[in-house]
Amino acid sequence: MARRSPVSQFASLAIIAIVVAAIAAAFAYTAGWLSPDRLSSAKLVAAFAPPGGPALGHRRNHAKGICFTGEFDANGKGTELSKAQVFVQGKYPVVGRFNFSTTDPNAPDATSRVRGMGLQISTPDGEVWRSAMIDPPFFPVATPEAFYALLQASGSKDPDAMKNFAAAHPELAAFGAWAGSAPFMSSYAEEPYNSLNAFLFVDSAGQEHAVRWSLKPQAQPQPMAPDAFAKLGPDHLEQEIAERVGKGPQSWTMVLQVANPGDPTADPSKAWPDDRRQLDVGTLVVQQVEAERNGPCRDINFDPTILPNGIKVSDDPFPAARSAAYAKSFDARLAEEKSYPRGDQGAQP
Repeated sequence: MARRSPVSQFASLAIIAIVVAAIAAAFAYTAGWLSPDRLSSAKLVAAFAPPGGPALGHRRNHAKGICFTGEFDANGKGTELSKAQVFVQGKYPVVGRFNFSTTDPNAPDATSRVRGMGLQISTPDGEVWRSAMIDPPFFPVATPEAFYALLQASGSKDPDAMKNFAAAHPELAAFGAWAGSAPFMSSYAEEPYNSLNAFLFVDSAGQEHAVRWSLKPQAQPQPMAPDAFAKLGPDHLEQEIAERVGKGPQSWTMVLQVANPGDPTADPSKAWPDDRRQLDVGTLVVQQVEAERNGPCRDINFDPTILPNGIKVSDDPFPAARSAAYAKSFDARLAEEKSYPRGDQGAQP
């Protein structure tokens, strides 16, 4: 990962390429919109395997992670925007996964700046809400077509590929600034996690509201330079969150941001202005952390299109694309069950 000191335009583009390569499978373009040369999910997921092949039995991206359980304590305010039971005042069980963007389940934590959270909230009516969030405040590009082109540019041997792509897609500059300057946090507990994509919340009257959400940490962030974070050790994030939660539950405030008419809902590269309505709808409380190898999150596919009645996809095409990639990855790792280390012998931390 590049240092945070001022960098040339070329170095900035290199940073973007590294970050994009790391998170690529999480937002993979797989829905077949590149007709007539349809890009299948199988081809795309395979394309992101490292030179030695994928880590069998593991997620094809965000492969290193740790499970958690806890509850979502809804305060009832979310019912203004959605009829989903998850927003009715009460406490609902959750299963989740802290992770960071890597295809290697044994990668040192400092190899990637992008951290993520997979989350499943269950309600007594039998429905579940699954989401997959990351800490960047916006996505690198505006469309799946542009993202596929970005993947090609970031993996190209042409030294001008990224420069030419950036010139054609000026929205990339904002993500480049974030990737080159965002500090490392010392803990998963100190990170915000953002939906990035817009979803439609449907209230009891049938009115639709375009919403993005964030989980904002209640822990005090401790930003670090990349070199300082690397010195904490290759498995610091998992060790630290297990120790921290062992001493007491960790919490995040769920904040919904509501779009104004005309705000872009199909373009995750554009953050909505800070003056848009924001609503605190409850608290995620992480109460227990355990290793993924035998943990409750091990076999959950955090497909962002699995939604309760009262939330539905918007015109943003990325959730469908992510769903296709997640499904392919899920099927692959289930088929490789015998290769996944379970128990104490040979298991990942």
